[in-house]
Amino acid sequence: MAGGPLKRAASPGRPISPPPLKRKPGTTLKKTAPQSFFLPNSQKKPEAITWRIVNKTLVVGKYAADSASARQPSSGKPKIAAFDFDSTLVSTASGNKFPKNADDWKWWNPSVPSKLQSLHSDGYHVAIISNQKAVSLKKEKNGADMKSLANFKGRVTNVMKQLEIPISVYAATEDDEFRKPRAGMWRELLDDYDFEVTGVDSSASIFVGDAAGRPNDHSSVDRGFAVNSGLPFKTPEEFFLDAPPEPVVESFDPSQYIQPADSPDDVSPPFSRNSPLELVIFCGSPGAGKSTFYWNYLEPLGYERVNQDILKSRPKCIKVAKEHLAAKRSVVVDNTNADQETRALWLDVAKEFKVPIRCVYFSATPAICKHNNAVRAANKTLTLTNPESRTSLPGVAFGDFAKRFKQPTLLEGFQDIIRVDFRFKGDEEAKKLWGQFWI
Repeated sequence: MAGGPLKRAASPGRPISPPPLKRKPGTTLKKTAPQSFFLPNSQKKPEAITWRIVNKTLVVGKYAADSASARQPSSGKPKIAAFDFDSTLVSTASGNKFPKNADDWKWWNPSVPSKLQSLHSDGYHVAIISNQKAVSLKKEKNGADMKSLANFKGRVTNVMKQLEIPISVYAATEDDEFRKPRAGMWRELLDDYDFEVTGVDSSASIFVGDAAGRPNDHSSVDRGFAVNSGLPFKTPEEFFLDAPPEPVVESFDPSQYIQPADSPDDVSPPFSRNSPLELVIFCGSPGAGKSTFYWNYLEPLGYERVNQDILKSRPKCIKVAKEHLAAKRSVVVDNTNADQETRALWLDVAKEFKVPIRCVYFSATPAICKHNNAVRAANKTLTLTNPESRTSLPGVAFGDFAKRFKQPTLLEGFQDIIRVDFRFKGDEEAKKLWGQFWI
């Protein structure tokens, strides 16, 4: 036959394909190491970091301890080392005021991680307590967390993983009981670890934050939080760098406006009726105590109350006031009545009905008024300061009053002007609550 020699056919016992490569040692799975993917949830190892939301506003995260980093139980009461987050433990790597994403962070100072790890080794419970009003807990249409929350969780997770110690974080996202200087986050921490049962060694504990009321600080909420929580306070510079304390700008101290327990009661009531039929107008900022004054002193005397928050417009207030006067009922106008133009409208009503008009001027400072606004909004059960359960007023309400305000004078046509200087009165529990820092 023509052609080349025939090729030998492969023997039946010889493989045609190359033999498979042998596995390298260590690539096989040990029979004794079950894979969590195939385990039921009840048998899986818990995640190191867990998150939860409290009352729809407070973000709580916990980094669990492993056997190597678990805190050894100590004798005596527990000690807590708590820290603000931004500008205390971390700053932005970008230099921006606010972080761009979850990776935009660096340690505030290189000494921070070793200091926190040392505190843990010394038996401290380490915690982060932070205001995070820029974080939103609202859901997108697809149900995913908003980007701000994801970024915050990412930054905190990175910090926790680098520290590798048990640590918890509390982040207030709304202007409620949890927002510093209010002590809501502190109470939540105590409840989480049953510290309210054992008690805390307050003198050995510490809270560190940058909002300390210094000349260049944006506020003093961290210092106020420490006072409210009964904790010693230091700035990051003092705690991490051993810097000397800096001077503090004199700030509003609510305790100065509490009626002392041993002070005598008023010899005479701050208000009494002058005429059988009269018109009384209040003049004072929102939060100055006007409504409380009415309920305590004028309502018992039979005065009818006209209030624009309820009636919604000044013309409606004037209409209702005229109806009361026509029925021979004295009237109190419980509005701010900040300027002469507004007060002149009520002077005209008094002239129309030929009744005397009097003014009660509430002299409370803006700081007191903002404090009252915060206390009454965050404590619905404290009816002494908020008998009508009003919500928090925006800052513009106080700014608008300040722009329009002109102190009332007798030259406007008032029969008299009664000045009321604010003093908080109440039982000891109410005084303790009102006397805390709230803004």
